[in-house]
Amino acid sequence: MQNWFFLLCAIAIGTIMPTQAAINNKLATYTQSPVLAALISFLVGSVCLLLYCLLGGAPISQLSQTQNAPPVAWVGGAIGAIYVTMVAFLVPRLGVALMFSLIIAGQMLITLLFDHFGILGVPVKEINLPRFLGVLLVIGGVILIRRF
Repeated sequence: MQNWFFLLCAIAIGTIMPTQAAINNKLATYTQSPVLAALISFLVGSVCLLLYCLLGGAPISQLSQTQNAPPVAWVGGAIGAIYVTMVAFLVPRLGVALMFSLIIAGQMLITLLFDHFGILGVPVKEINLPRFLGVLLVIGGVILIRRF
């Protein structure tokens, strides 16, 4: 039963990403800049996370432990900023469906490599024919969305 809950959570999170993209696109039309829209999005998100940490009892004292984190651990915020900015930039040019189908195809390709080589310490799960065919089906979906 617990696995179903996690699967449903993943689907729910998947619905949030296109919603956020459409919202950030709307904000970008008002700011005339996908970069400013992303900045505002991150500022609002940072305030929300700070409030959650303060009200939810997150161990803020553990922030001092980040000094021991490797440099790659700090790259996530920059990747997030690039992602949110590019999504706001691409939505009016590609549409939400095509853009996210391309994003998912890119995600599937890179996740095969992460799993196969255990990049960044993820458990190794070698590329096999069924997993590769799954990625090809996703790419086929991108082609169908693009054509129609």
